[in-house]
Amino acid sequence: MATSSGTTSSGSPPVQNWEGAMDQRKRKRMQSNRESARRSRMRKQKHLDDLMAQAAQLRKENAQILSSVGATTQHYVNVEAENSVLRAQMMELTHRLGSLNEILSYINSNSAAVGAGGCMFESEEFQQVGFGDGGAWNSMGLSHHPIMAEMFDY
Repeated sequence: MATSSGTTSSGSPPVQNWEGAMDQRKRKRMQSNRESARRSRMRKQKHLDDLMAQAAQLRKENAQILSSVGATTQHYVNVEAENSVLRAQMMELTHRLGSLNEILSYINSNSAAVGAGGCMFESEEFQQVGFGDGGAWNSMGLSHHPIMAEMFDY
């Protein structure tokens, strides 16, 4: 409380109290600013840590994807090679089937001439043409077809 002499009950002049209160507020504000800056630095560090973790996770996922793409590419190359082999085998088998169909057509066209009940391979015509010793088959280029050899084993 103010007295007639201009001092407060604490004994200090009013200007000093005012300056002390200002200093107190200034110190409080500085402390608050320091805390705010510290919290800001912590948030910034946490954000940086989160970004670093996310970058590491993305690198890991990228490596897994690249590995998967590599494995898929290798599988594709293998399948293409296998398809190429299968296409070549299909062409060979198609050629062999055509040859067999020609032979069957020839046999069927000559079976009427052999007569009922007889075997074409025992006919006189068959023996005269030279089929009995395999010479005509060889001359037709059929001796190196394994299917042909198997067909006559029956």
